[in-house]
Amino acid sequence: MPFERASGVLAHPTSFPGLHGIGDLGDSAFRFIDWLHTAEQRYWQIMPLVPVGPGNSPYASVSAFAGNPLLISLSRLVNDGFLDASDLSDAPTFPSNRVDYEAAADYKESKLRRAFDRHRSGAASQLRPEMETFLAEEASWVHDYALFMALKHHFSDAWWLEWDAEIAFRAPGATEEWANQLRAEVDYHNFVQFLFSRQWGKLKQHANERGVGIIGDIPIFVAHDSADVWSNQAQFRLDASGRPNVVAGVPPDYFSRTGQLWGNPHYDWKAMAADGYRWWIERFRSLLRHVDVIRIDHFRGFAAAWVVPADAKTAASGRWERGPGSELFHAIHSALGDVPIIVEDLGLITEDVETLRHDLNMPGMAVLQFAFGDGPDNAYLPHNYRDPIVVYPGTHDNQTTIGWFAGLDDATRAQVQTYLGQDGSDIAWDFIRLAMASTAELALISIQDVLRLGDEARMNTPGTGLGNWTWRFDPRQLDAGIASGLATLTETYGRVPPVEKGARKRDPYDYTAEGTKHSLYA
Repeated sequence: MPFERASGVLAHPTSFPGLHGIGDLGDSAFRFIDWLHTAEQRYWQIMPLVPVGPGNSPYASVSAFAGNPLLISLSRLVNDGFLDASDLSDAPTFPSNRVDYEAAADYKESKLRRAFDRHRSGAASQLRPEMETFLAEEASWVHDYALFMALKHHFSDAWWLEWDAEIAFRAPGATEEWANQLRAEVDYHNFVQFLFSRQWGKLKQHANERGVGIIGDIPIFVAHDSADVWSNQAQFRLDASGRPNVVAGVPPDYFSRTGQLWGNPHYDWKAMAADGYRWWIERFRSLLRHVDVIRIDHFRGFAAAWVVPADAKTAASGRWERGPGSELFHAIHSALGDVPIIVEDLGLITEDVETLRHDLNMPGMAVLQFAFGDGPDNAYLPHNYRDPIVVYPGTHDNQTTIGWFAGLDDATRAQVQTYLGQDGSDIAWDFIRLAMASTAELALISIQDVLRLGDEARMNTPGTGLGNWTWRFDPRQLDAGIASGLATLTETYGRVPPVEKGARKRDPYDYTAEGTKHSLYA
């Protein structure tokens, strides 16, 4: 479905400032929403809000549905009555410029378990009906997730294939028996998911009231060691022992000469079609309670996916296999109505992918960092945009624009300078201007580019397992001058609602956090 012309900022909540080792859903998140409103941005794009997996990645989670407990604001639990202020007086000194996942997890879990003990003792009893409603609305996944996490705890975090066979393969009566045996731990995980949902719901309400819609993310694949696979084994391509027959990845591309071997199990699309794609419908339904627009990561896998033998060392030995195509999305539409969707159609895109996207009338993506290095026919150059499209200077998987520009060869750098009509001395904001001025329906800018940061602020390097997802910004960097400059560009290129155009004059200058003046009209 088409979008009105608008713009927004890509920033994951883990990157927010905060006291407890990681950005969360507390005061900094609300201030960020207010900053977006001041900057006249109408969208906030996030990455998956799920618990992080290996390498702290939100794209390798134990659940495609659950919220990340690390994002829960402990300070807001004090406001709710689940904790006392004194409970947080022992907070260690965490680094302010990066996420310390291990230390944050240790500290936050201890406080969440204390909150759970208070809950069981009757604290904040006025919220119990709200929790019961949450558990009923999310019954399609939350009880299986809570039991999965309780079992992981019981079996010392072992892979589910290593559990006792009757519960690993969900023998008749086994889930009820183990749920009763592990009742306190199951209830703890249900409680934590309620806390997350409640805090996120309040943040989303604040965003929507400030005119900001949230763009959420659905990775196409899920992790094998997840509640999703364990509770839906018949819908994945597993052998008799529960191991994947084939795994997901992508062929050699811009990011890797041997491709990327993701290792996720592939779906059994025939089994999913047989029950009307129930799991996918529930996945979309659950996410739509948290976001306003859904971005589908690796959309091309629904047309055809790269299927790699499970014992392969790299993804280069894979092959293409057809996906469910439009049938899946028609089932989602029939169940949920019109769902606003953006599709990530980067990489090796073939005619079948383009046909599917066109048939579904969904905008794809253009990344300006991919637009240079060859000729004027490059599809990512703004003068070539024809179809509905969403433009990014760079995504969370790219270098920052400053880092990218610094590493260009002389010929490509000259092409960029010629195309922009600028010398590139303010390349991050040159690219923001280019995105804003383009005919793309949406222009989405990473917070790192808004703040004019180099590769020290890069969020993720695909194909690497360490050092990703840790960057955080300083609250002083998100100042009113930058908001004013971003609002000026947004107004200039017609990306605010018509009733707001010309509502106020703006200083034609933007100020960085360091106080350096940058003319927006240079």
